[in-house]
Amino acid sequence: MMHMTFYWSRQVTLLFTSWRTDSWPSYALALLACVLASAFYQYLDHLRYRVRRGGNPTEGTAGEPFLLRPKGAGTGTGSKWSAGKIVGGVLFGSSSALGYLLMLAVMSFNGGVFLAVVLGLTAGYLVFRSGDDDEISGVNSTCACA
Repeated sequence: MMHMTFYWSRQVTLLFTSWRTDSWPSYALALLACVLASAFYQYLDHLRYRVRRGGNPTEGTAGEPFLLRPKGAGTGTGSKWSAGKIVGGVLFGSSSALGYLLMLAVMSFNGGVFLAVVLGLTAGYLVFRSGDDDEISGVNSTCACA
C-alpha cells in the first residue's frame, strides 16, 4: 500500500519492492542505511566543492595546489576537458543520483525514514561541510570593503 501521508511503522518498502522491512532489526538497518547515505551525500558535496575551488579535497586549505587542477588554472589556458572538470562532473552526477534516491526514500512517507535522512544530512553537514562556511567568512572578513 502506498501512503500519501506520514505514518509511523516498522513496515516500509524503500526504493525497491525487494527492500521491505517487517521486523525491528531490518527496520533499524534500513534507517542506518538512510543515515549513512545522507552523510555520504554531504561528503560528496564537500568533495565536489573542494575540487571546484582547486584545493586538496582531503586535507589543507582551498589555496593549496591540487593534483587535478588544470595546468593553465588562473591564466585562461585550461583545457576544455581537464581532469579536474571530469572529476567534478563525475562527483556532481554521483551526488545528484544519491540526492534523488534520498528524495525517493523520503517519499515512502515513513516518519522514521524521514528523520533518519534529516539526521544523516545534519550530521554530514556538521562533519564535512561546516568548515566551508568558515573559509568563506574568513575571506570576507579580510576584505577592506568600506
